[in-house]
Amino acid sequence: MSSGNSGIIQVAVGIIINDGKVLCCQRKEGARYGLLWEFPGGKVKHRETPQGCLERELKEELGIAVSEIEPYGRYIQTYADDGVFEVNYFMVKQFGGKLKNNAFKTIRWLSPDEFDSVPFLEGNKPILKQLQHEFAG
Repeated sequence: MSSGNSGIIQVAVGIIINDGKVLCCQRKEGARYGLLWEFPGGKVKHRETPQGCLERELKEELGIAVSEIEPYGRYIQTYADDGVFEVNYFMVKQFGGKLKNNAFKTIRWLSPDEFDSVPFLEGNKPILKQLQHEFAG
């Protein structure tokens, strides 16, 4: 059965900002693209909206319950060894619960001028530039 999306994998990603810093997560060593940095989120499951996916992923990965998010951007990213991804970015405006690392090697709050100091997943780079531009202004 075809889903009508031509094999594009939908992903939802959250940008969480606190005191001018953005929550960034490092993938575990054994994972695909291990030790690269990214924003929290994951693949949208069948019959799930990107917003619903992000709420589920942030609960699983970080133990937080999102109460307010807004769309921030959408990019198509192709990885030669992994397929084509439609990455839906959301600004997490409000959440509840205590932040806990349940899924990553490490998590860190980075200011946008620190983004270049760690190796990010290729698909996050357009958003990194967008955030750096917004924080610079």
